[in-house]
Amino acid sequence: MQARMGPNQYGKAEIRLMKVDRDHARHVLHDLTVSVALAGDMDRVHVDGDNSPVLPTDTQKNTAYAFAREHGVAEIEDFAALLARHFVATQVAVRRATVTVEEHAWERLADHSFARSGRETRTATVRYDGDRIEVRSGLRDLVLLSSTASEFRGFATDRWTTLPETDDRILCTSVDARWRHTAPQADWRASYDAVRSALTTAFADTYSRSLQHTLYAMGARVVSTCHGVAEVRLRLPNRHHILVDLAPFGLENPGEVFHVDDRPYGLIEGTVLADGADADDGAW
Repeated sequence: MQARMGPNQYGKAEIRLMKVDRDHARHVLHDLTVSVALAGDMDRVHVDGDNSPVLPTDTQKNTAYAFAREHGVAEIEDFAALLARHFVATQVAVRRATVTVEEHAWERLADHSFARSGRETRTATVRYDGDRIEVRSGLRDLVLLSSTASEFRGFATDRWTTLPETDDRILCTSVDARWRHTAPQADWRASYDAVRSALTTAFADTYSRSLQHTLYAMGARVVSTCHGVAEVRLRLPNRHHILVDLAPFGLENPGEVFHVDDRPYGLIEGTVLADGADADDGAW
């Protein structure tokens, strides 16, 4: 049976970039990780070893640095779109560019001094094919915890089930969320803040019957209250907190001391759509 080349892409992954805005005495940091993936007429690169369609990944890295200097990095969605449009417009063989940007937060200490923040990482992914541009904003490593108002019972069991039911437990997760916009936002920062607030408020307001139940509540709050969001994809690992048995030491433990177990962990994933929105089957 003869072989043929299937879908493929290439690019520069995890370009570390720090842009310092020095226009005023109060400096601003933009600490980014940028990844580029290009796709198009690349079959002959793989099959024949013809490198003429290939824009070196080193060039892609240099472009990110140069664009940060020439155009600035006001909002990561805009910066990702600028790069994606550039690669498609300037490279004949490139039919689609996907650019992902992560922004790492810093806490201000003074006008030009900072400490690395423990906040979540803000993300953006832009895909452009020469005609249509799609934007996904997101966040990861947003750690949330409720010390009560969470249960897990009434689940399926079989001969290997040992997990007891509980009507009161700690619920903790590290949120990885991506949301798709129906159109470019006028204010990306305000849109991000609104989605983050919807996620955290829903987590706090929901009496959780399972992490799946909480996932839907969080996603539903986003698509119902945040303008221009068509869908949100959530990936929620269950950070298990296991009650420690202190009886061997003659001590009671009324839900106060827990062992934090980092692995293995339950992983709950799901997509919540706005009413009337079509699901995007793409993995990006």
